[in-house]
Amino acid sequence: MERKRWYEDACGAAHALDIVGERWALLVIRELMFGPRRFGELRANLPGISANILTQRLEGLEREGVVVRRKLPPPASVQVYELTPWGYEAEPIFQTLGRWATRSPTHDPTLPISNASLLLSFRTMIDAAKARGLGATIALRLGNEDYVARLADGAIAIARGEAEAADLRIAATAAALGAAIYGGAAFETLEAQGVLALEGDRALARRFATLFPLPEKADAPPPPA
Repeated sequence: MERKRWYEDACGAAHALDIVGERWALLVIRELMFGPRRFGELRANLPGISANILTQRLEGLEREGVVVRRKLPPPASVQVYELTPWGYEAEPIFQTLGRWATRSPTHDPTLPISNASLLLSFRTMIDAAKARGLGATIALRLGNEDYVARLADGAIAIARGEAEAADLRIAATAAALGAAIYGGAAFETLEAQGVLALEGDRALARRFATLFPLPEKADAPPPPA
């Protein structure tokens, strides 16, 4: 099938843009980083995308070998989209772009954020030195989705699913947890507002909030003459 975008350039970056350069394509990949999703889930997690555009992006990514479509076995028996093994290799793209873009003077951290985006930011921003020597399991319930975060050897691993045992359990919206981690909001304040709940080791929660420092902002551009 003829490409809609073709740079006629052998550069790997140019070919990458052939694959993911269309608007929303990278964000579709982002939403699949923690496992398969139904079409409706993808659309709900990408405010502003139309059903038609989402269909086009999924078809394009499937055609390029980034995404695969399959049907879950009974009793679910629903169609889902998931990344291929090569598709999952795209995570460093988000890490590099994320680190770079958060230095922008115009980056607005108060805009809506999805569960996948917040959790990818944890895997991107974790400070190995601050996390060194910390071993813990944290159960995260973000909206109606469950995730397990495991801290070990200065790194964090995050997967979808429920934790049978955890040192700390946090139930929150992605925005509320992001406010605690990146906005300096106190857990107690968010609990009083009813947007976050903690169960377990509160000292661990406070330390967890310090593990993801943002990089310094780049210099703002000079005002126009």
